[in-house]
Amino acid sequence: MVKLDEQYPGYGFAQHKGYGTKAHYEALEKLGPCYVHMLSFLH
Repeated sequence: MVKLDEQYPGYGFAQHKGYGTKAHYEALEKLGPCYVHMLSFLH
């Protein structure tokens, strides 16, 4: 998740590890989903 945090700054991946925290949802609302989010919906 630290590497993803470097590739996609602003989402806080290193802090919340992908869990649906308030900060995670706020980042999604502000930035929209990134490529990593799109992949998770495909599985």
